[in-house]
Amino acid sequence: MKLKEIADLFMVKKTVGDMNVEFTGIQMDSRKIEKGNLFICVPAIRGFLADRHLYAEDAVRNGAIALIVERDIDIDIPKIFVQDARHAMSVIASHFYSYPSNEMRLIGITGTNGKTTTSYIIEKILADYGSKTGLMGNNGMKINNHLYPTDINTQEPPILQRNLRKMRDCKTDYCVMEVTSQGLDMGRVLGCNFRTAVFTNLTQDHLDYHGTIEEYRKTKGLLFSRLGNTFLPEDKKYVVLNADDPSIEYFRKLTSTEVITYGINNKSDVSAKNIIMSPRGIRFLLTSFIGEIEIRLNLVGKFNVYNALAGITSSLIEGIPLESIRNSLSDLKSIGGRMEIIDEGQDFLVLVDYAHSPDALENVLTTIKEFSNGKVITVFGCGGDRDVTKRPIMGEIANRYSDFVFVTSDNPRSEDPIIIMKDIEKGMKSSSHYQLVVNREEAIKKAINMASSNDVVLIAGKGHETYQILKDKTIHFDDKIIAKKTLLKKE
Repeated sequence: MKLKEIADLFMVKKTVGDMNVEFTGIQMDSRKIEKGNLFICVPAIRGFLADRHLYAEDAVRNGAIALIVERDIDIDIPKIFVQDARHAMSVIASHFYSYPSNEMRLIGITGTNGKTTTSYIIEKILADYGSKTGLMGNNGMKINNHLYPTDINTQEPPILQRNLRKMRDCKTDYCVMEVTSQGLDMGRVLGCNFRTAVFTNLTQDHLDYHGTIEEYRKTKGLLFSRLGNTFLPEDKKYVVLNADDPSIEYFRKLTSTEVITYGINNKSDVSAKNIIMSPRGIRFLLTSFIGEIEIRLNLVGKFNVYNALAGITSSLIEGIPLESIRNSLSDLKSIGGRMEIIDEGQDFLVLVDYAHSPDALENVLTTIKEFSNGKVITVFGCGGDRDVTKRPIMGEIANRYSDFVFVTSDNPRSEDPIIIMKDIEKGMKSSSHYQLVVNREEAIKKAINMASSNDVVLIAGKGHETYQILKDKTIHFDDKIIAKKTLLKKE
């Protein structure tokens, strides 16, 4: 593609050099540049991403043949000067890959908790009914039945649009995508033509980035406010909202599209009645705008009723029959790192869960308390360089619902893990039933070796992750593998 073609897509301040130069790909990471690529110099964002203007020379050395810039750089190659390089990147990526989201139905899911589980539920229902499906989120990218690893949840536009094109080239009908608040704020999903936007819930998280819960809510709302303002029959849009979440009216007012609601307590279009929960699963009566049916889930916890309702509502919008939805849900297995059972024949329960926010940790622990006949032993920590205010809150929650807590390291990043643990400990001062163990593997081993018949060990915070981010390196670390090895050695 020639530079002059993309220069016509947005307001350009000026151009320097030959606009007939052809580029072969798009990058914002100088380390990933291949010969012939266009390098986009996006500015720094709140300390999370470095200013890419500083890496332009590296990009050129690695093969970049042109630059998108916001300010001048003394490099003698073609340059296009723009007002907003991040916005331009989204426009260029969408155009370069021929607007792939226009060729499939794109379902976006945002919220503090439940995005991954809800996305898996929707994708399974659609696939079971015969559609070719794609999935993008915390556990990676899935095309039909093949899973590809990804480095972040909501990807940057050059990678995101490339992957959407890859999906469509594989004849994908639907892509179900997790949409994070950072992804929305950074404009990563600009250019994505969402068919349906789904909201799970809003609780405290990511305040290190957004500052306040109000700003966090506003950013989540971008998914709904950007959904479109036309009512073309061939391009219908929908918003799916949780009627039991206090933010529902805020989000409802942001969108011009049709709103379909789900819930348990408040009036909604799709709801769960007569809920029966057990350690083996959930049963409830689904009532909807097209009828009623009994639903059985091989998942535990009231929060998974909400996740199922969000998935069911999104599937009903696509015309999936109730019977097909019921059959898909009855066959749904546990999702990696989400209340995942680690079973090596022991007479107590070991669960690995991704819960890393106060609300998620409380949801998991209250669910465990509902079916536990023994002690509840919790292992958890908090990530470094992230919201500091939630640490003592999570400490208090863990202490309140557990018989014993091992406070340990999560992904400390640049912070001292001891300081993080001390922050958590501030919420546990009224208790003596806890221990600070900085080494996460040691903490998991201590918890499992403490457990006896009918107890429950919860290992929370990292879930599906197979790494641990330290100050100076990232190491391989998998809670599930450590738990399995420890169980096999336990006498």
